[in-house]
Amino acid sequence: MKLVRLQIMYGTWMCLTLSWAPAMAQNTSDWPSFRGPQGRGVVNMTGMAKKDKLRDQWNADPDTGTLNGILWKTNVPGLGHSSPVIAGNRIFVLTAIASTGDAPLKVGGGGRPEAADDNGEQRWIMLCYDKSTGKELWRKVARKGTPKATRHAKATHANTSVAIEGDRLVAFFGSEGLYCYDLEGRLLWKRDLGVVDISKYGIGWGYASSPTIYQDRIALICDDPSNPYLAVLRLSDGHELWRVSRTDVCERNWSTPLIHATADRTQIVINGWPWVVSYDLNSGAELWRIKGGGDNPVPTPFVANDWIYITSSHGGQSPIYVVRPTATGDITPTKEQPSNEAIVWSTQRGGSYMSTPVVYGNYLYLGNSNGVVRCFEAQTGTKMYEKRLGSDAGIIASLVAADNKVYCASENGTVYVIAAGPEYRLLAENPMGQPCFASPAISDGNLYFRTTTALVAIEKSN
Repeated sequence: MKLVRLQIMYGTWMCLTLSWAPAMAQNTSDWPSFRGPQGRGVVNMTGMAKKDKLRDQWNADPDTGTLNGILWKTNVPGLGHSSPVIAGNRIFVLTAIASTGDAPLKVGGGGRPEAADDNGEQRWIMLCYDKSTGKELWRKVARKGTPKATRHAKATHANTSVAIEGDRLVAFFGSEGLYCYDLEGRLLWKRDLGVVDISKYGIGWGYASSPTIYQDRIALICDDPSNPYLAVLRLSDGHELWRVSRTDVCERNWSTPLIHATADRTQIVINGWPWVVSYDLNSGAELWRIKGGGDNPVPTPFVANDWIYITSSHGGQSPIYVVRPTATGDITPTKEQPSNEAIVWSTQRGGSYMSTPVVYGNYLYLGNSNGVVRCFEAQTGTKMYEKRLGSDAGIIASLVAADNKVYCASENGTVYVIAAGPEYRLLAENPMGQPCFASPAISDGNLYFRTTTALVAIEKSN
C-alpha cells in the first residue's frame, strides 16, 4: 500500500498574525512522526464541522466516575514511552516486553538518578492498531535478547517514536538497532549501529531520540558520551551516507533532530549541551552553533513563524532561543545582547526540561516537570503568564494544540486542557487512570493518548 500525502515546504505553512487566532499547520489526518506534521504538535481544524471539534472534557478513569468521551481503549503490552504515530487508519507504537516479571517504572519526582532493575531478556516490538476501533492488527518482534545498555528508572527500553514516509516505517531502538518496515509489517532492512549508551553518573539513562525522515534521508542522533555522532542514512536501503563526530560538541542528548528545508539549504538542527548545532543535510558540514543551555537536553527543536525554536532546562540554565534559518557561525547570545542578526529573541529563564513546547497562533506554550506552564509571545519573547497546574502535575509529555486548545498530558494521570491565548484559563482536568509519559497525537478530530498501560482514543465533541 502506497500512502500519498501533501508535502508542504517548511516555513510556508505558518502565517504571521497580530491577533491570537491560531495560524495552523496543514489539515491532515496523518500524524507521521513524533509531534506530528513537521514535528510541530499542531493540527489545522479549519473547515471541519462543529461536531468534529476537539473535546476538552472527558473521563478515562472508571475509578473516578462514569467513563465518557472515550471512543475506545485498548491495553498495550510491555512498557514504552513511544508516542502514537498515525498513517491512514493505522496507529503505530513501540514497546519492550520483559520475558519475566513486570518492568519497573518510577513515577513522580524525587530520589537520586538510578538505573532500573530491568536488564533481563526483552522483546522489542512494533505494534499496529486500527485507528477506528483500537483493534491490534499486527505486531513484529524487532529483536529478542538482553539490553545492551541500562535505562533510567523513569525511562523505558522503548522510548522513541516511529517515523513514516510514504509506505516506509522506521523504528530506532538505539543500541537494539534500526529497522525499516512497510505498513503491513514486512521487514525491508535493518542496521546495527552498535551500543549507544546515553549515560550520566556512570548510569545508562536510555535512548530516546526518534528518527527524522526528509525525502530519502533518515537523521539519527547517537550522543553516547563516549562516542557522540550524527548519522544520515538512505531511507530506501539503510545505506549510511555520512557520519559526523560530536565529540567536544555534545556530552549527552535525548532530543529528536529537526530537518528544516528552505530555498537556500536543508539543515539538521540538534539540541545539545554544551552546544546546540546545525548541520548541512547533504554533507554534514556545520552551519551554526549556540553555546550553553540545560545540561540534559531533551526538547526537540521545531519551526514556527519561519524561525527555529529551541529550549532546554537543567543544571541551573533554562534558555529559549529563536533562530533565523539563515544563521551562520557562532551565534551565541549574551545576557546583555539577547538578540543579534541570527537570534530573533532569547531568554535565559523560562525553558522546559523534558517536554517540547508548542507555538500556536502568536504564542509559545511550555510545560515543565514541576507542573508549571508558561506562555510567551512567540514573535517577541514577551512573557504572558506563568502558572502551576498542580503540585503533582509533572509535564513529561510534549504539548499539542488545536481548535483553540493546548493539551498538557501529565505524569500524574491527568490531561490538563488550557485555552489558547495570552491569558491563562484552565478548561478542564481529565483523568486518564494511568500516568502519561508519551506525547499525544491528533487525527480527524480525535485525540490519542498512550498511558503506561493502554492506548486511549478520545472521541471528537458532538
